[in-house]
Amino acid sequence: MVNSARNWGDDAHAALSAAGVRQIPYVPDGGLDVLLNLCADDNLMRTVLLSSEQEGVGMAAGAWLGGERSALLMQSSGVGNCINALSVVRTCRMPLLMIVTMRGEWREFNPWQLPMGQGAAAHLEQSGVIVKRVEDGDAAGEMVAGAAALAFETMSAVAVLIAQHIIGIKTFSEPREND
Repeated sequence: MVNSARNWGDDAHAALSAAGVRQIPYVPDGGLDVLLNLCADDNLMRTVLLSSEQEGVGMAAGAWLGGERSALLMQSSGVGNCINALSVVRTCRMPLLMIVTMRGEWREFNPWQLPMGQGAAAHLEQSGVIVKRVEDGDAAGEMVAGAAALAFETMSAVAVLIAQHIIGIKTFSEPREND
């Protein structure tokens, strides 16, 4: 795992906190663990486990209408689940901040992750989402802060894609008894 993988979640949490984000709808992903744990431990944030990523788009809209800011957290394989729901955000000009951990890139082992991993940015852009990409974990905090400002100040949908080499290698291997 890349050294910056340990730090990007800390920096992203600090940026979300500074932006006044209070609700964190998410679909679990190992690449989001540090960030999700920090958000769950933050007394000013509420994490909400989703059944599917498109529910998070509705939650973000509801949070905004209720006077709060949210950030939807998911893996790139969930982007396809959100495409239809993104029309609500675009049509109603509501802000949406997404943090997406990427799969289907660097040292991917699972062929099922390739299609959406390779197409996530294009699908988001075609749905009217502004896409920013983090290639260096040390830049994650600044990128999330900038994306939050862009989303909430211009009433836009913005996604921050965290490159797979930052979150590290995933496998389906069974843990050994001595691990």
